[in-house]
Amino acid sequence: MAKRIYPSQPIAGVGAVIIYDGRILLEKRKSEPSRGKWTIPGGLVELGETVEQTVIREVKEETSLEVENPELIDVVNYVSVDEDRKIKYHFIMIDYFVKLKRGALKAGDDTAELQWVPLSSAEKYDLSKTFRAFLQRNKHKLEKLNSRI
Repeated sequence: MAKRIYPSQPIAGVGAVIIYDGRILLEKRKSEPSRGKWTIPGGLVELGETVEQTVIREVKEETSLEVENPELIDVVNYVSVDEDRKIKYHFIMIDYFVKLKRGALKAGDDTAELQWVPLSSAEKYDLSKTFRAFLQRNKHKLEKLNSRI
């Protein structure tokens, strides 16, 4: 697995946008980067896995929900440098809208908390910097989506 901190190259990951009746599912991060901040469920692509497979797997691991039909929404870059200007983190996150299949919401081991939040008030949360930018950039697109099948 690629080294997350001080990597030798960018690391690919995914995020899952799940919207139900005007509410988006947010996850409070349990680990760095952005520990304690709210964002969407997601994680890193594993060797041999497509990004679509990754988003389905990560949602199941982090929320216990089963999802399907990933649709690309946006690509987000996260680059963080330390005080010596060395690259500490470099992630390329591919964010997908997904449809709910089944399951009962339950936070996974690496998730601090999960919460359904009205899309209109999501920006009031302590969001990760990259998710805040994603939300602002895609708000009008997200308002038209519903993950219910």
